[in-house]
Amino acid sequence: MREPKNFSKKSIQIKMIIDAKDTILGRLSSYAAKQVLLGNKVDVINCEECAISGRKHAILDEYIKRLHRKAPTKAPYFYRRPDMFVKRAIRGMLPFKRARGRNIFKNIKCHIGIPENLKNESALTIENASIERLHSADYLKVKDVCRAVGGK
Repeated sequence: MREPKNFSKKSIQIKMIIDAKDTILGRLSSYAAKQVLLGNKVDVINCEECAISGRKHAILDEYIKRLHRKAPTKAPYFYRRPDMFVKRAIRGMLPFKRARGRNIFKNIKCHIGIPENLKNESALTIENASIERLHSADYLKVKDVCRAVGGK
């Protein structure tokens, strides 16, 4: 059976707002990447309050070592702003080397704090990504990591 010519197979895009406050970065990234792969647009707010699990000195040593491994003008670039730091983590969960991954990466927006246009919107918190799920109290906020590697 043929479909009418004006019929479109495009799915409806849903705009999701995810609050990253007190969430684990890896779990947040995988959830956001999955939603973008399904065709939704994702806004992540409060990126600086996201947490990286692990011992504080081990996390800082790893990121400082990564930063000094390369020549300053050559890739890979390590972002020092918390919103770009989180966006790069989400990019790691996407098939970015393919055209599909690069195209859907444009549907992700990360924000420091809560921007004015999203103040009245309701934000989603991810239950499985909460810091409370950690067995120990060892974690470090993204803003502290960014500040340690030279961010403002």
